[in-house]
Amino acid sequence: MAEREDKLRSVDAALREWRQGDYVLGEQWLVVRFDASCPITEEARKVAGRDPDADLGETAVRGLVVLTQTCDVVRDCADRPYVEVAPLVEVDAGELHQVRRGYLPRYAAVPRLDEQCLVVDLDRVMTVEKAVVASWTRGAGCKDDGEARSFADALTRKRGRFAFPDDFREVVGDLERRLRDKHDKNTEEGSALRALREIRVQAEPAWDAVEVKLFFWFVRELDVADFAGKPWSTWLDAWLGRITKAGRYTEVSAAIVSLADMTAADYVASDRLDLDHLSRRGTAGA
Repeated sequence: MAEREDKLRSVDAALREWRQGDYVLGEQWLVVRFDASCPITEEARKVAGRDPDADLGETAVRGLVVLTQTCDVVRDCADRPYVEVAPLVEVDAGELHQVRRGYLPRYAAVPRLDEQCLVVDLDRVMTVEKAVVASWTRGAGCKDDGEARSFADALTRKRGRFAFPDDFREVVGDLERRLRDKHDKNTEEGSALRALREIRVQAEPAWDAVEVKLFFWFVRELDVADFAGKPWSTWLDAWLGRITKAGRYTEVSAAIVSLADMTAADYVASDRLDLDHLSRRGTAGA
């Protein structure tokens, strides 16, 4: 009994320094449950090839990142014994920029790992006991409160992003293709896109209305009043021209603004547009 208590205290002491967003590098293993009778991923096919009756497999990953909130990480392990982690994967420089801008919510950026182009794959999450984390060599993922807040926001966006109606895809399909094509190009338009903080969409009177007016907020960084000597209106006209009025979406307008230009009501009434494939849900009013 005394030995167990000493072990628990040792684990608690080790975990006091860990924070959400901290990581361990090196060969780690992610455990995933598969349906070997219908393999979808490469990992599942390997498992099915070795043992068609197997339903669990281990995948080697570059490292693991703590997703659990800091307040729960540092609580006594006897009370909260588990921690959620997700694997690190490598992306190219263009994808990294999109991840940092929040356009690819499947992933979350870890600021300290930017140079290695490693990001967190939030589609794959595993639970481990805190004693396992205590045995790892900790890497600090965020250097200050701002970076920690951005990481937490990325986790929230993954689970809480808005599911746009199916018919909205027809409205933004051309714009989405343009963003994907030009975002990472070494052109003035590509640089202008990278200077945007986010893109938000507001529906009036509501997304499920029979007729909907759309307003797009292209939110620029606060200190970028123009771009490459050209007014932002140059880019706004080009992007607005790629948004299609279709079906029940009877009116489309847009503006390029900074966060300081938006009211809190504008921000909370709008929804963030990302470049992962738009989520599907039933279409009202169709």
